[in-house]
Amino acid sequence: MEYMLFLGETETRAVMMPGDPGFDEYMASWTAYNQKLIDGGHWIGGGRLQPTETATTIRRVAGKDTVVDGPFAETKEQLGGYYVISAADLDEALALAAGMPFTDAAIEVRPIAFRPDAG
Repeated sequence: MEYMLFLGETETRAVMMPGDPGFDEYMASWTAYNQKLIDGGHWIGGGRLQPTETATTIRRVAGKDTVVDGPFAETKEQLGGYYVISAADLDEALALAAGMPFTDAAIEVRPIAFRPDAG
């Protein structure tokens, strides 16, 4: 079964990007986590998202679209990244999610109902 792991973080902390001082050191634990997923046959995909200030949302009401700057919801925690993984069941998906090297975050684990490119 496939699961989506949504990584919720507060944006008050500085977001490190490639080329920033200390980025490679920060990413070392994430690289190890990613490799564990790959080696275990759990990796399907994932990525880190740019900050919400770069987001654009389409709001559709009664069939009419309005394009607005920013994320679709205003909350303390924002979607910071995601993983799509393969796990035998929810218990295994939760165990894999719990291995993430976060100090502060919310990780939502949700089964994927349908993915058109899944063979």
